[in-house]
Amino acid sequence: MTNKTKPEAKAETRTAAESAAPAAPTADSTGQVGGEQAGADQTAVNDEAFEVLAKLQAENAELKDRLLRTLAEVENVRRRGERELNDARQYAIAKFAGDMLGVADNMERALASVPAGARETDEAVKALMEGVELTEKEMLRSLEKHGVKKLDPKGERFDPNFHQAMFEVPDPSVPNGTVAQVVQVGYSIGTRVLRPAMVGVARGGPKQAAEAEKQA
Repeated sequence: MTNKTKPEAKAETRTAAESAAPAAPTADSTGQVGGEQAGADQTAVNDEAFEVLAKLQAENAELKDRLLRTLAEVENVRRRGERELNDARQYAIAKFAGDMLGVADNMERALASVPAGARETDEAVKALMEGVELTEKEMLRSLEKHGVKKLDPKGERFDPNFHQAMFEVPDPSVPNGTVAQVVQVGYSIGTRVLRPAMVGVARGGPKQAAEAEKQA
């Protein structure tokens, strides 16, 4: 067996060690692995940011809906308060006005009870009647300032909301449903009836005219 020299032995030893050692990663493979990792990290960050954005948008939509509901409720409360306040102002004197209707009725009866010729022949009666008429007009004027109006619907179409039919009057000269006679005047306050007018309603007249009035 031939003995090898020391340099040759060292060379063989180094070659065997290099063949046994794993191959060192190249620059290209290192860059590729690093790029894949960076891309995965960026995707995770994007997904997390999208989830946060979606959550914020959902919360914003919910808060906007709550705000709109709250504003609508506040507006409803405001309108209801205004309506109740207007009703309180308009109908606060309803009881007082109702009590005053008896006074108005008595004045009207007093004027109706005086004989027709007495006013022309008796100066005292004439002065008394003029005073009662002026007092009645002033009282009605004061009631109207507070929304109370007199209902004397003779010749008007019968309205069950403000009139109370007491009897029928055969009268073919006027349309059906026309108020032919007023037994007692009524009064309204605002859009409500304070006391319905008691009336007699015409029957026997042309129906088409009554329907035309109704539609008008």
